[in-house]
Amino acid sequence: MRSEQHGAEADGGAEAEDGAPLDQDRRRITEVLAAAVTGLDRYRAPEALCRACAGLLPVTGASISLTASSTVRTIWCASDDTAARLAETQYTLGDGPCRSALELASPVLAADLTQGSDVRRWPVFAQQALDLGVRAAFSLPLGTSALAIGTLDLYRDSPGALSGRDLRIALLVRDAVTFAVLNLHQDPSEDPDPGPDGGVASWVAAAEADHAEAHQAIGMIMASLGVDPDQALDRLRAHAFAHGRTVSEVARDVIARRIRFTSPG
Repeated sequence: MRSEQHGAEADGGAEAEDGAPLDQDRRRITEVLAAAVTGLDRYRAPEALCRACAGLLPVTGASISLTASSTVRTIWCASDDTAARLAETQYTLGDGPCRSALELASPVLAADLTQGSDVRRWPVFAQQALDLGVRAAFSLPLGTSALAIGTLDLYRDSPGALSGRDLRIALLVRDAVTFAVLNLHQDPSEDPDPGPDGGVASWVAAAEADHAEAHQAIGMIMASLGVDPDQALDRLRAHAFAHGRTVSEVARDVIARRIRFTSPG
């Protein structure tokens, strides 16, 4: 996958800048991520995983989002509240490094959201990120160059690019997360008492409710307005943005019929 950082492509040599072998970095990442979730149930493990991802890099926080379609995305886990709100902000706006990474199936690295090209590319997102205390954001797609199934999103509370070594580690972390997601059990109920690996494999079940809520809300808006899914999502996003809320929050209100979308006249 290509990495977009001021038009530059990430270097992918056999050794990191400090001479550490690639296998050594890979082994350390595996050990850290495994240790982070050992003994935890599937409801607590995702947050621990995100915190471990953030701890492996000079970043402030991390989140992992999964996408079920071009219109529906959900946060799987976040290391902290700011990481979760940053992910929701991008979903609500339909813009930002995360959206670009999904469209390009390539890492998108915004090293300075306070000025320069990153602000010009995502002006509204950049302002909202600053309001959250975020000064740099890095989004790495999960999956393959042909199909992105989600993103690993990292943020910093100060501007600054990732070094070559840090980017290498971020990509290895991304690969580890991708492997975990792609090998999740489809039906957690098949093993009523999974061990640590089985618990990890069923984490995605916790995100299914959010997927279902967004799908249901979009379907209700489609029926009310006679529009297609993309237009329904646009209406959902517009309402959320106008009222300073997230798409997920508005979706729940649509389902509960506290918010109704009707055609003018």
